[in-house]
Amino acid sequence: MKKHHKDQSTNVNIPKNLLLTAGAYLLLVVLFYWLAGDQLHYRNSRGDFDLPAAEAGTVELVQGAAVEQTFHVKIQRLQSVSVQWGTYYRPNAGTVTMELVNLQDGAVVMRQSFDAAAIAEGGLTTMSAETPIETLYEVPLLLRVNADSLPGSAVSPLMSTSAGEEEGFSLSINGAPADGVLCFSVTGEDYIWTGLHYWEFAAGFGLLLALAIGLVWYRWKKGKHSYVVNALVAMKRYRFLIRQLVSRDFKTKYKRSVLGVFWSFLNPLLTMAVQYIVFSNLFRFDIPHYQVYLITGIVLFNFFSESTNMSLGSIVGNAGLITKVYVPKYIYPLTRVISSMVNLLISLIPLLLVTLISGIFPTKAYLLILFDLICLMVFCLGVGMLLAALMVFFRDIQFLWGVLSMIWMYLTPIFYPDTVLPEQVAWVLQVNPLYYFITFMRICVMQGISPEPIMYVQCLLMALGTLIVGAFVFQKTQDRFVLYL
Repeated sequence: MKKHHKDQSTNVNIPKNLLLTAGAYLLLVVLFYWLAGDQLHYRNSRGDFDLPAAEAGTVELVQGAAVEQTFHVKIQRLQSVSVQWGTYYRPNAGTVTMELVNLQDGAVVMRQSFDAAAIAEGGLTTMSAETPIETLYEVPLLLRVNADSLPGSAVSPLMSTSAGEEEGFSLSINGAPADGVLCFSVTGEDYIWTGLHYWEFAAGFGLLLALAIGLVWYRWKKGKHSYVVNALVAMKRYRFLIRQLVSRDFKTKYKRSVLGVFWSFLNPLLTMAVQYIVFSNLFRFDIPHYQVYLITGIVLFNFFSESTNMSLGSIVGNAGLITKVYVPKYIYPLTRVISSMVNLLISLIPLLLVTLISGIFPTKAYLLILFDLICLMVFCLGVGMLLAALMVFFRDIQFLWGVLSMIWMYLTPIFYPDTVLPEQVAWVLQVNPLYYFITFMRICVMQGISPEPIMYVQCLLMALGTLIVGAFVFQKTQDRFVLYL
């Protein structure tokens, strides 16, 4: 026991690493609170009322006319109300007024006027609150629109006659009940429960981390077996080998190549250019900044494909070394994933260039991409360890994986929006880990904001769950590798 404890001490400073872990956790908790911003506390409301399809005009909104819509919504922080208009394709004049009334007390909670001449056919007028209103959740409301226009120069609010009638919704035109729903929408935000209790959660996870650190410390002091300590020892003891294996894989990829590492820049750009020309013209997906949307998916999926394909043969390909020298066998798939990560980091440079050319500029949310990349790397390591172990016993895995990865690519919204999938197969996205990793990065890059807290949990669980499965299979089978190499 004493000798084992001493050997570990000479390889790695356990107390120092445990203290660094605790300090890093405190730093990350504060940093994340700043980076996440409002997205930690609020999300787009699930009670938003979407604009129904316009099918008819209500009435020419001249002086004395009024259209009123009663409704209620489940929005905790109401922000805006919009109305869609018809103009009879003529120049109009006058002032249009929108009012939102709380029917419980008769108070006007929002009121705004618009120039009728500035309203286009099918256009919207949006009434926005200076600060989100938090007292209207499921409260009966009245939206009233009127104007002071003269006949022949008045606009008309549009309506839907086929929209399903919802409880609490009723439309009246000049005081008379009417069938249908006014073409209007209501948007707002809801509170995120985890964000409201962020510091409590941080303290709870901090306590769990402290208990875990204490357990590792205790086992280390007693000289007992610990996976955490063994992993730290192995990383330090074999760091030179890890560097050499990563360097070898990276150099082998570009051996005898004229452009060399420049292919890491060029490959995602060329792939994006080809797919952009094909899909933007052939399918005409209505996606803002489509080229950024496209290259983000390409870069992340290329990393997944490359790292798993390289990990697949990491044990079989190093059979000569494995049968002669003892090295923890998980080092081999690990170095393949690290090598692919180097290529990924280089590929982020053309991604940044495309975003800048598209008019999207970096925000503090870009720092959150690091979390996504770490989760994706852990996920790929788990898949890689599983494939590497299976490849030792079943050589056909290399051919089967080529087909499976191609199917996986088409089931991941890389070049198409997730909304195009029919309802029958939409569930595939919910069980597709790459969908979450790619969506996470697209939100940070294209919207410049943090994803909702639930997406962090989803990415982390996908990554850790896959790693646990892959590591378990790898650990259970590694002692028999030499029999099949």
